[in-house]
Amino acid sequence: MSAETNMPASLALIGFGEVGQIFARQFLQGGVGAIAASDPAFADPASRQSSAARGIGITSAPSAAEAALNQPLVISAVTAGSALAAARAALGGLTRGAFFMDVNSVSPGTKREIWERAKTACGRFVEASVMSTIGPRGIRSPILLGGKYTAEFTAFMAPFGMDMTAVGEEIGRAASIKMCRSIIIKGMEALSLEALLTARHYGVEDEMLASLSDTIDTDWRKMMAHMSSRALTHGRRRAEEMREVARTVREAGLAPLQSAATAQRQDWAADMGAALGPDAASLALPALLDKLLAIKPPPAKG
Repeated sequence: MSAETNMPASLALIGFGEVGQIFARQFLQGGVGAIAASDPAFADPASRQSSAARGIGITSAPSAAEAALNQPLVISAVTAGSALAAARAALGGLTRGAFFMDVNSVSPGTKREIWERAKTACGRFVEASVMSTIGPRGIRSPILLGGKYTAEFTAFMAPFGMDMTAVGEEIGRAASIKMCRSIIIKGMEALSLEALLTARHYGVEDEMLASLSDTIDTDWRKMMAHMSSRALTHGRRRAEEMREVARTVREAGLAPLQSAATAQRQDWAADMGAALGPDAASLALPALLDKLLAIKPPPAKG
């Protein structure tokens, strides 16, 4: 930490996708002196992650352990399915007493597995769950914290004005809140896309949306169009998260019937979004639905 500003002199990011890049920009703008990051995509100098690292001005480390070496703070921000492997890779480079903050959307059980490894390697594990879309507010998005080091961590990060709320020392509590929320949010995205496409096929989307507004007074067209676009754009990442949600439901002793189906539809949405290409985001809802129906995709598996 800098004695003058109480600002971390440096930190490490494990994963350099959307979240990692937003964090890197804003932490540097906030006064962090240097950032080291690792991402498998760095192996390709032409990858989006490599280009972003050069543009932002961060150090591309050849491995997660090397990125973490001698850093006071290491933040893991990878896809849900990679969270445990990323932790294993990074923990070998951690300095005793460093903070290891895991912001990945994984089940309480997965968080506890990471914690078991981290407490041996560095001691100060911080469970974190980001409770909104990261894009609009970045590092000031609402974040729930768990673990016995939340007070120390909150003080350590105070210079950045982050919106962090401690929910208890029990590892997995913050994750359980996020996972239960995702049953609704990611489920509504999947339901919106399925309902809109089916209604468009039958030519009744206007009537369906009007009926929904009669039942619950909100702008259903706007909301469902937004939710559908999120699934088409980020479906793969959401599908991975929903498989962790399904694990969360099973850990509670329940069958994840809805969560498993949502994961399938989100994967399907990712395939459809890739088929449409980058211009899909600019299409009006009727044109978007028509293009999706014209693809004549195979049914979702399962």
